[in-house]
Amino acid sequence: MNCPFSLSWNLPQPANFRARVSTLLRAESPDIAEIQRLAAFDLDLTGLDALRKLVKAKREWLTEKVGLTPIRLGIVSSHTVDYLAQALPGTALRHGLVLDVVMAEFGQAAQQLLDRGSDFGRAHLDAILIALDHRALGLSEARLTTTDAESAVDAAVSYAAGLAEGVRNTIGTCCLLQTLVPPSESLFGNYDARFPGSARAMIERFNHRLLFEIAGDTDLILDTASLAALTGLAAWNDARDWHKAKLPAAMDATPLHAEHLCRVLAAARGKSRKCLVMDLDNTLWGGVIGDDGLNGIQLGQGSSTGEAHLALQRYALNLRQRGIVLAVCSKNDEQNARLPFRKHPEMLLREEHIAVFVANWDDKANNIREIAATLNIGIDAIVFLDDNPVERGLVRELLPEVAVPELTEDPADYAGILSRAGYFEAVGLSSEDLKRADYYGANAERASLMKIGNLEDYLASLEMVATIAPFDAVGRVRIAQLINKSNQFNLTTRRYSENEIARFETDPSKFCIQVRLADRFGDNGMISVVIFDCAEFEWHCDTWLMSCRVLGRRVEELVLGHVAAAALRAGALRLTGVYLPTMKNSLVVDHFAKLGFTKISDLPDDGTEWSLDLVGYQPPELPISVVVFGTLVESTRQPQSV
Repeated sequence: MNCPFSLSWNLPQPANFRARVSTLLRAESPDIAEIQRLAAFDLDLTGLDALRKLVKAKREWLTEKVGLTPIRLGIVSSHTVDYLAQALPGTALRHGLVLDVVMAEFGQAAQQLLDRGSDFGRAHLDAILIALDHRALGLSEARLTTTDAESAVDAAVSYAAGLAEGVRNTIGTCCLLQTLVPPSESLFGNYDARFPGSARAMIERFNHRLLFEIAGDTDLILDTASLAALTGLAAWNDARDWHKAKLPAAMDATPLHAEHLCRVLAAARGKSRKCLVMDLDNTLWGGVIGDDGLNGIQLGQGSSTGEAHLALQRYALNLRQRGIVLAVCSKNDEQNARLPFRKHPEMLLREEHIAVFVANWDDKANNIREIAATLNIGIDAIVFLDDNPVERGLVRELLPEVAVPELTEDPADYAGILSRAGYFEAVGLSSEDLKRADYYGANAERASLMKIGNLEDYLASLEMVATIAPFDAVGRVRIAQLINKSNQFNLTTRRYSENEIARFETDPSKFCIQVRLADRFGDNGMISVVIFDCAEFEWHCDTWLMSCRVLGRRVEELVLGHVAAAALRAGALRLTGVYLPTMKNSLVVDHFAKLGFTKISDLPDDGTEWSLDLVGYQPPELPISVVVFGTLVESTRQPQSV
């Protein structure tokens, strides 16, 4: 039986792991694909510590050359978190992060969070984890009257709320709150749940208030209580480790605890996966459609195997409803592969749910590349689900950026494995998220339309309408998502939290716009974010990014025209900007040149600096109508019918 704390969706740590890490440490420019392969194993504390040393030695290379996202995390706690802190940098590599941890001294939570001049106040932290224990909050002992119980919970909530307020307002950064794990012992047995003064009941009320009173809109939540319940409270609450070292959880639970914490941080930086690519035979149904035929495959009620595959389909469909894009990658004749989607009465997934459907006899690694290209997403946005270990091994080897969960031989496990692997971790749910899967489905229709004529006619036939607005509270979550997850069309790859974006909204020295795009196939949602720093005679581009799903639509020209007009009205004479290269944003190496900017200097590490003289600048005619702050501006070129 597996350890309850294992990351069983990952392959076990290999015997030569440390030797492979040592090879990377000696290399001047380590193989990033090898780093990704090593980080994807189910690592113990020793393995995670080896990766921690690699991160420390190669930090600058990982952030500046590879383009992984740096995060500085502060931790304040009421118990020992040293082992967790040591496990975090290695775990973070698995999620595309380079993590530095700054820990407060034991018992110094209030001093660090309520004093702007504290070490935490000066440390430029991106987030602070408040890790509290029910013992330190006075919730470990039963209270025999309802009044005493409520007073104890109120006191604990007040203390935690004060610390969270210090993170937000004194330190001025993102607050990461952790729910309390209840003890495994009970005082009243089954009556604990009904007795308001039991430790279990008080902790449940505290956690509810933590989630819905203490936590603000921009705060993050690590639901440790749910994680402990999933693994088993008796296993999580190891009395020996608590009495020896004041560890809040069993030592063996540390890698899993670190994994969930890094998932939340990665999701906040837009690193969650966005596309599930699924095999068909023996994955979405039992049997082989080409051999067994429509009536011979196992799917639906009446057999345990058929119900297990149906449960996976149901989970995939639920993922799609919250915005995860679904695709198919199968070695199959396409006509046979589509048959269950069209005609099987118990098939939950239908063709309209699949954004890209690939069924051929090519190798699956190449097909996954094609799927990513069709969807205009990065390879690292994909999860690949396949019952065949040979196909899983091939994709892991050739595409280490792709997440490939290890499956058992029993399809009843598939949905649970996919869920526990946490590839689609969320820190919020916006209206944009709910529509994302439909956006990509509509893109397939646009791609087919492009075959009908030349690019000019194609763009005109889309009947595009762009909406340009300043940053606001309504769009803040989506703006943060775009800033933190856009890597390819991103000139500087600067990252900002929701708190920082909120400050930009009222900063007169910043010109910030969000751009939405709709066409005759539907709404693409928010697709571009631009931030300029405004000086008297010069506006400098801090951030310019765009969703890759609207590449080639000339939206960047439209945005430049809007920024140039605003700068001219403010008295500026020029626009300037820099391109800072990463391993993923070569797509925009010529962005400024294509828009008519002049290169004025070369920067270190192949960066470039550009300038555009606004005197005499004329925006181009574009087949896009524009709505600016609620006012329709007619396009200068009317769409043509095709």
